[in-house]
Amino acid sequence: MKRKANAHWEGSLKEGKGTVSTESGVLSQQQYSFRTRFEDGSGTNPEELLGAAHAGCFSMALSMILGESGHVPDSIDTNANVTLSEGSDGFEISAIHFDLTAKIPGIDRDKFLEAANAAKMNCPVSKALKPEITMDARLED
Repeated sequence: MKRKANAHWEGSLKEGKGTVSTESGVLSQQQYSFRTRFEDGSGTNPEELLGAAHAGCFSMALSMILGESGHVPDSIDTNANVTLSEGSDGFEISAIHFDLTAKIPGIDRDKFLEAANAAKMNCPVSKALKPEITMDARLED
């Protein structure tokens, strides 16, 4: 299976602008620029898009792992906080932190955390990334 996305850029780094689109059309010429990445400009940025992809991938992986152990979640809410840092070799995504809240009938906290940690390490997006991925996980009653 292959999925496609594309980016178009015009101009210099700071004054230029671009758009990103996906094959599905969910994103269609969404604006991004230096301002949307490093300041408070209107539009998106690669880190935000990566965070959305990672949160979605993780949530699906957690649902699968829970289902395999007989625990179908009522809800899984995952926020991915992506850190872009400037290091000696330039900018890098240095960390991703998940804030996870889930409602899963009949599961105890230890089994929940075991499943969440397995999903964090094994979802396909996690496997593709190199930064430290941390998590705070809350199980709701």
